Amino acid sequence: MTLRPHARTLCVLTATLIAALALASASAHAQTATVISFDGTPIHVNFFPAAGLKAHHRAPTVLVGPGWGSAGDTNPNSQASPGAGYPGLGPLRAAGFNVLTWDPRGFGASGGTAEVDSPSFEGRDVEAIITWLSHRPEALLDGKNDPRVGMAGGSYGGGIQLVTAAIDKRVDAIVPDIAWHSLVTSLDKNNTPKTGWSSLLYVAGLLGSHGRLNPIIGQAQQATTTGQPLTATERAFFATRGPASLIKDIHVPTLLVQGTVDTLFSLQEATDNYAILKRDGTPVKMLWFCGGHGICLDKPGNTALIVHNTVAWLKHYLMRDRQVHTGPGFEWVDQKGHEHAAPVYPLTASTSSMTAHGKGTLAVNSTGGAGPVVPPPGSGALGGAAAGITPAEATNAVNLRLPAPTHTRLLVWAPQLSITYSGTATRSATRVFAQLVDDANGEVLGHQITPVPVTLDGQRHTLTLALEIVAAAMARGEHLTLQITPSTVAYQAQRAVGSIRFTSIRIVIPAT
Repeated sequence: MTLRPHARTLCVLTATLIAALALASASAHAQTATVISFDGTPIHVNFFPAAGLKAHHRAPTVLVGPGWGSAGDTNPNSQASPGAGYPGLGPLRAAGFNVLTWDPRGFGASGGTAEVDSPSFEGRDVEAIITWLSHRPEALLDGKNDPRVGMAGGSYGGGIQLVTAAIDKRVDAIVPDIAWHSLVTSLDKNNTPKTGWSSLLYVAGLLGSHGRLNPIIGQAQQATTTGQPLTATERAFFATRGPASLIKDIHVPTLLVQGTVDTLFSLQEATDNYAILKRDGTPVKMLWFCGGHGICLDKPGNTALIVHNTVAWLKHYLMRDRQVHTGPGFEWVDQKGHEHAAPVYPLTASTSSMTAHGKGTLAVNSTGGAGPVVPPPGSGALGGAAAGITPAEATNAVNLRLPAPTHTRLLVWAPQLSITYSGTATRSATRVFAQLVDDANGEVLGHQITPVPVTLDGQRHTLTLALEIVAAAMARGEHLTLQITPSTVAYQAQRAVGSIRFTSIRIVIPAT
């Protein structure tokens, strides 16, 4: 029998429709939903099945939290952001994981007030999300209400991983990227407010939440921008936001990813977390890359290592595929873009450190300090904003040049600074700032600068403290210069006027 043209078309359309329906019924599907948290707050979630996951099949799920002020990622095929270390949803789904994203409390379509990754609020929100996930037909389960779940994501989305893993034992593996140990040590280093970043974060939080921030955040921001110290209440608030005291309660495999040029959450924040996890016998690895909350002006090295390590970690510990190797326990990149690896951190330091001694006099005022840097073309909005609060070589500084090494030295520790000084100023209690400049290019090493509390009351004082950790390789004949400067764009403005005389300056940089 010969079909007429319109009949043939009808048959083709019918067959196509049947095939489409069959394909739809054979595949898992994405979903948006509202999860009601412990206090009735609605939390908006987005669920994306693993790429190609068939209906009635199950897979492990990775929860991916967004950055501060942002809603959850809704692009199921989003890709890695090398500067931030975030792997993207696409590589995770392609690796066989379901992915769940969400709008944190106070942001996006979720309700409530932003509480800064509090275990009592945002942590319990994620507990409710995990329980909701356990009822998804695509979620692989380890028991009733217990899905096989890992976590990834950066910054605010990194902090919530550490908090959740400490309070909810259903979490099986985490990859916190550019997260923190304590908001006190990161945002108020040596009792010195990091007003550059806190101002940017405050504005981002206000915009993302439409003003739904815990009022203490605004109070603290107002105080620090007018030169006031944090109150005991404000310090207690930030001390309980994030993982600090909770790290000891984490016992699931943890891959810590941190940026060597991160001026908000420095390498010290990651090493503090790493040390506790390592001490307690928790499987832990640490990866340092050129990026994070900052601007990478150096050669970044192989940024694909972030996605590779993230996927390998989750396949090994979440899929429990022991054929997938997680690599050495510590990987890092130096300021020249060269990758290095070691079994653990810290490396064994040589008995001969890089050292220098000197003295000098410094005018204490608000001019000639460290920063800002000029953002290179293509830095984007975030890079431009970060450049404005990034330390650069200071023009008003006491300079102490370190002797060049006779062979290549690797630096992955916190330099130790010791000073003996006296001076007077309009405010006796103030700060100066210490940084290391790479003489090869004039850049501040890792863009890291450390506040040094001084008392300028005319009396003689001595102080020893650790500077921010650096990640560098110094070749034969290359020099570093220690700078002590009175101000920087990274921290609270210098409000004292006076002078300080250093009768002794000693810098010791452990090296291998």
